[in-house]
Amino acid sequence: MKAVIQRVTEARVEVDGAVTGAIGSGILVLLGVAQGDTERDADLLVKKITELRIFEDEAGKMNRALAEVGGVLLVVSQFTLLGDCTKGRRPSFIAAAPPDEGNRLYEYFVAKARATGTRVETGVFQAMMQVHLVNDGPVTFILDTKTR
Repeated sequence: MKAVIQRVTEARVEVDGAVTGAIGSGILVLLGVAQGDTERDADLLVKKITELRIFEDEAGKMNRALAEVGGVLLVVSQFTLLGDCTKGRRPSFIAAAPPDEGNRLYEYFVAKARATGTRVETGVFQAMMQVHLVNDGPVTFILDTKTR
């Protein structure tokens, strides 16, 4: 499971011009589910994202986690994170989980994140979405459960 996470001051996702999820200060999570991913991958990623100390303390150091700053998650499915661009000019998505499995693990990830007490907003799985964000910092990290 791969995630690109961005610390944001605000973010929203729209489908067909309608906002499906919007947050103020928090983390935008672009989530890609790979073939072979399991609930354990989602559990590890939720824990890492919600506990990662990427928010500034009073001294200006990245020393606070999401809950400590009252932050929110916006989780958007993005299978293109599993795209392989090493050959030719057209990406291969063979490493991405099939849609049914991808959706199941995406929904599981969202449920686990909510179970931490974190407010979670979402996009719509398999929809064409427009994501708007203001990256704070900019602060962006790439997480991959296969490289732990």
